[in-house]
Amino acid sequence: MACQAGTLKYSPLGARARSGHLLSRRPIEQGRQRPMEEVQLLDRQHVWLRSAEHGTYLHADEDGHGVSLSRRRASMKSAWVVHRYYGDHLHVLFYSAAYGRYLSATDAPAPRGCRGFRVEQRNYDELEDLAIRWQPLRASTRDEIVLRHVVAAGSNDYGLLRANGRDRPSKKHVVSVERSNNISTMMGWMVEPIPSRERIPRLPRPTLLHLQLPALLPSRVVTFMADSEQFYGNDVSFTFRGRSVYRLRNELARQLGIPMNACNNIVLYVRAGTFGRFTPLVVDDLHRSRQPLVITADSPANGGPRYPDFDAE
Repeated sequence: MACQAGTLKYSPLGARARSGHLLSRRPIEQGRQRPMEEVQLLDRQHVWLRSAEHGTYLHADEDGHGVSLSRRRASMKSAWVVHRYYGDHLHVLFYSAAYGRYLSATDAPAPRGCRGFRVEQRNYDELEDLAIRWQPLRASTRDEIVLRHVVAAGSNDYGLLRANGRDRPSKKHVVSVERSNNISTMMGWMVEPIPSRERIPRLPRPTLLHLQLPALLPSRVVTFMADSEQFYGNDVSFTFRGRSVYRLRNELARQLGIPMNACNNIVLYVRAGTFGRFTPLVVDDLHRSRQPLVITADSPANGGPRYPDFDAE
């Protein structure tokens, strides 16, 4: 489902939002327990998740694993996509618009000097995976939300996604989950809708290293699974060196016998796990991993995806 600018919806209280504008800067009071109200987000909507305390954005790190806070807003790595959880109306999942991997809580301690437990990107391989489920809630009438994570099925214990670095500025980039009943200002998040566009983003051009010394780059096996009539019966597997999505698209076109002047219309997709959603692949750094990469492709003529429009006002 395509999303429009300003279609972010809250329930039961509606909070108006315009693309590029913050919902509020009123902080959540520290140490106060307030009645929690359910917040509903639109499925498949691109959003920024901004720390109400620091003004920085939840960011999918380029290793395809870490999660941090970044000042850079106009980046695919700072965009997330809402995935309504199939089992109930309370929980949502967030997956990176850059890598397709899901925002997940872990049991690993947060870095020294930070509270709670680490947050990471992970695949969606188990349908009932609790680690990637989040419940967006609003305390009282505040426009900020908190993102609550249930620790275990049937448990009353939960954690809250939080920023760090109030007393240690060097830790302001760290995101964690704290298991606490008290809401602090570090746990407030602003959800900003990102308008969508149909035009395919320009893929980053290969670096000189990719062009001149490809043998020095890491390699991985790429498997292409035909998922549309255009590529029916053309499943292929090949070894690819480097992390350039531009070169990957061109190599796939070569493997499939597609003329190079037509490959600009090919859209590559990755899928993070068995139950993950297909995500258009438009950034480099195809994870710094030697794990096999499974991709599929389609053409905008077949409906095509929509992309976050970072330049819209």
